Amino acid sequence: QVQLVESGGGLVQPGGSLRLTCAASANIFAIYSMAWYRQAPGKQRELVASITSAGKTNYHDSVKGRFTINRDNRKNMVYLQMNSLKFEDTAVYVCNVVDSRGNYWGQGTQVTVSS
Repeated sequence: QVQLVESGGGLVQPGGSLRLTCAASANIFAIYSMAWYRQAPGKQRELVASITSAGKTNYHDSVKGRFTINRDNRKNMVYLQMNSLKFEDTAVYVCNVVDSRGNYWGQGTQVTVSS
């Protein structure tokens, strides 16, 4: 059974930074993509950032220039560096991994941006 575990969320002031980590279990292989989604109360889930096995990245327009996604293949981990955080970034951030066998989701980590 594939497991994804997120960490790194918390309360941060506007303009601050957080780094989210997603650790995938060792039975994941032949990964197609890794991504971060977010869902705020009363809003639909949206793609924040993704990265393919080849290293190609994609970002939501609202986070371009502020967030960076990267991966560590040796550790089966994906990260989201979040800088210059805004009130609008407040949401539950959820890790997603697609491999040759399925589509997997973590339980999410809360990010709250508040002064």
